[in-house]
Amino acid sequence: MEKEKIAVGLDIGTTKIVAMIGKKNEYGKLEILGLGKSKSLGVARGVVNNITQTIQSIQQAIQDAENNSGFKIKDVVVGIAGQHIRSIQHTDYISRHNPEEVIGENDIQLLIDQVNKLAMLPGEEIIHVLPQEFKIDGQSEIKEPIGMYGGRLEASFHVVVGQAASIRNVGRCIQSSGIELSGLTLEPLASADAVLSQEEKEAGVALIDIGGGTTDLAIFKDGIIRHTAVIPFGGNVITEDIKEGCSIIEKQAELLKVKFGSAWPGENRDNEIVSIPGLRGREPKEISLKNLSKIINARVVEIIEQVFTEVKAYGHEDPRKKLIAGIVLTGGGAQLKHIKQLVEYITGMDTRIGYPNEHLAGSSDEEISSPLYATAVGLVMKSIENKTQSAVRLDLVAPVKEQPVYRAPEAVAPAPVNEVSEIAIEEEYHIKEKQPDSTATRIQKNFFDRYVDRIKEFLDNAE
Repeated sequence: MEKEKIAVGLDIGTTKIVAMIGKKNEYGKLEILGLGKSKSLGVARGVVNNITQTIQSIQQAIQDAENNSGFKIKDVVVGIAGQHIRSIQHTDYISRHNPEEVIGENDIQLLIDQVNKLAMLPGEEIIHVLPQEFKIDGQSEIKEPIGMYGGRLEASFHVVVGQAASIRNVGRCIQSSGIELSGLTLEPLASADAVLSQEEKEAGVALIDIGGGTTDLAIFKDGIIRHTAVIPFGGNVITEDIKEGCSIIEKQAELLKVKFGSAWPGENRDNEIVSIPGLRGREPKEISLKNLSKIINARVVEIIEQVFTEVKAYGHEDPRKKLIAGIVLTGGGAQLKHIKQLVEYITGMDTRIGYPNEHLAGSSDEEISSPLYATAVGLVMKSIENKTQSAVRLDLVAPVKEQPVYRAPEAVAPAPVNEVSEIAIEEEYHIKEKQPDSTATRIQKNFFDRYVDRIKEFLDNAE
């Protein structure tokens, strides 16, 4: 009997780290066996800025997932994002020595290797080389060139580039957490796998993943990735604006945003007030919901306009490049009330919220179907494509010495004067007037195997 393939995805975000263990059931759907999450310490705008704290957070998420599932995690597929990510379009070609022979995988690999030698800015490295369309002896719009005859093989590529140091720092955190790195993938591509249908990718769609530190964009047309971008703003800047605008602490600002926040200021009446408990016996603070919505709206408009600039840069206004399926919103920021209506108003494009439930088994927990976990679900799907067994049952694992947990320096603990219980805040909130309620895939896999090997080699040599 064939052994079940257990897959693990690790989403290292700015606000949370999620470890997800899953397998495919007999119907080809994803069955989630365990979920672990922890507050993300040491990550800012998708980039690791404190190794020790990040390792501690990863270990906590991994341990939670293992306890929930009864599996011991061996290796993970990790998502890469952050403000250092950029993408370029590139066209390259090779002249074949013998046009009488059919084009094979070696010819395509030769073309890929040529693109990998592109000169980048200092400190940058190519992460993804994604072929879009091929051209053979001038004949264009070929999606699968293998088996065809021709002397000149040309292709257009979507090349994703990132800072080498940032990627290696992620690798170091994974290795120091006691697990192996089996694959890397760009987070917007993982989210796209989880929430987009093949029909949408064919018709043309823009996926906007609004995270805590960054907003990721991936544009598909004719089933091919056409454009990616990372905007260095997300839900955290909205929370920061509420904190400054209302003169309250961060925990209160985050709870206000989640419980009462709206991206559309016209929804709230002037006499709707939320009372915030004061700190250490101070008088409660009263905040108008209309003002709260105005603060949120101003920042969301700024984020969406930046994303829409990228959509226009791709060439959305060209009839041949038109995104017929419109926009799909996912990530934690997609849960903000009335954000769908605001995006439609700004862009004039059809919009829906993307849930990863299409690929999940019917028995899946409702929490996992949230847009919040779209990237993690996509990473588990990527892990299933790998040949490794990413986790084994705990009862089959020989007892080993426990991995030491990294402790963050005590100096980072908040001063007791500002301590506010999150539960207390939730209980004490009250509202005074309540309102009614193919080839490309194969090439990508080969490339990633080599890229992950390069990172492992670098880390081993750095010991």
